[in-house]
Amino acid sequence: MLGKAREITSQLIAWRRDFHRHPELGFQEIRTAGQMAAILENLGCRVRTGVGKTGLVAELGLGSPLIAIRADMDALPILEANEFEYVSVTPGVMHACGHDAHLSIALGAAALLSQEDFPGTVRLLIQPSEEANDPEGLSGAPRMIADGAMRGVDWVIALHVDPITPVGQIRINAGPFSGGVDSFFASIHGTGGHGARPHEGVDPIYITGLVLLALHGIVSRRLDPVAPAVVSVGSLHGGQAENVIPDQVDLSGTIRYMDPAVRIQIHTEVERALQIARTLGGDYKLEIETGTPPMINDPAVVDLIEQVAVSLLGNTAILPRLDGLGAEDFGCFSEIAPGAMFSLGCRKIDQQRFLHNPNFDLDERCLAVGAAIFAETALRFLHQGA
Repeated sequence: MLGKAREITSQLIAWRRDFHRHPELGFQEIRTAGQMAAILENLGCRVRTGVGKTGLVAELGLGSPLIAIRADMDALPILEANEFEYVSVTPGVMHACGHDAHLSIALGAAALLSQEDFPGTVRLLIQPSEEANDPEGLSGAPRMIADGAMRGVDWVIALHVDPITPVGQIRINAGPFSGGVDSFFASIHGTGGHGARPHEGVDPIYITGLVLLALHGIVSRRLDPVAPAVVSVGSLHGGQAENVIPDQVDLSGTIRYMDPAVRIQIHTEVERALQIARTLGGDYKLEIETGTPPMINDPAVVDLIEQVAVSLLGNTAILPRLDGLGAEDFGCFSEIAPGAMFSLGCRKIDQQRFLHNPNFDLDERCLAVGAAIFAETALRFLHQGA
């Protein structure tokens, strides 16, 4: 299968570079979805569009068992700093997380599988908006699920490109693979006043300094020290003039966790930290937006992916997961059916390229590797489960 995938490398690269040139933000992937639908229909897939707003579902084969392959398609609001010929033509938007590669790999898997005979069904989940939520706080995965994308699925698999790992190796493990994520949005209220007479009012900037100390102390002083968790403040806004104390400061941040019990505790502690405002004569408002759950890789799915990777790439193909609390809404899919995601090595030799960075790029040899692993895993599952 890897040999067959490498034979279509030029097509995989062409697909990926086209998507890279034309990035679209979450729930705005009109061109991307149209291109994907047209290509998948040409490969013989049955395609349903408008799934989860701008997503689509494509199928090869009939009946059960049914394995789903997920690929996300949204880009990020980042101004690209690269200078190669396929740089983004959309100012301020860039495929800095490799979703262009994910799409090309999914198309490659469909192309390979379209030439095979197999029992059951392969379903491609082409997902919008993995990176961002809509006004109701939902990303693309739950939106697709609500539109029936996971109906009848027995297994679901996915990958994410990994610019730290060399081409020809993957990272995977059973159990927790990425963290759950919630977001919080708060405002701290005072009375404002003249900067020369702070004693006449309640200064929300001063209060915010103490709230920040409390928020940043949650993980180190309120949680079990062996429980993976993060509380980070990502935005802070207050005031417009150097001599005017404002009446409000706004802040927002992210919560990451692995254990649902830790999540509940963090929510309580964030509320407790904001209550400092009332102790000091001010007030606050707090909204916590529920995000995606932790992603838990199913042991049986992981075992099959590892078998496939070793058979295609050799005994050194498998590396352990790198510790961290990056979040992924693929966990919404794997809550419904046994599933697993693996990290696909795509490191470029010239320099380190980080995800979510204006200079992100990847070694395009990874595209054939990812397509082959997807296709071979699907075939083995379908033949074993038939």
